[in-house]
Amino acid sequence: MHKPFIILTLLTLFALLQACTWVKTTPGGENVRVAKAEQVTSCERKGEVTASLKSRVGGYERKPGKVAGELETLARNDAATMGGNTVVGETTVKDGTKTFGVYNCNP
Repeated sequence: MHKPFIILTLLTLFALLQACTWVKTTPGGENVRVAKAEQVTSCERKGEVTASLKSRVGGYERKPGKVAGELETLARNDAATMGGNTVVGETTVKDGTKTFGVYNCNP
């Protein structure tokens, strides 16, 4: 094969992997919102979840925004199973891991 073709193929594959969303929202997770700490002061704290996923794939660092979004999705999915309807990020993303507080906020 020609070297330019191989390079183009690898670049295309990498671009497609960057666009993929590997984490899907569960039906329960769809009902969980992401909020800021000041928005949950009158809510019942149910606990916390630590969401984690691969931030590097094949030696390449994934886009930080994509990783953060997928971590929020994982937290929302877990919060639904804990009886929560709101999550709040409590740490920053580090090595593909972030901790979220889980709350039940009355409408």
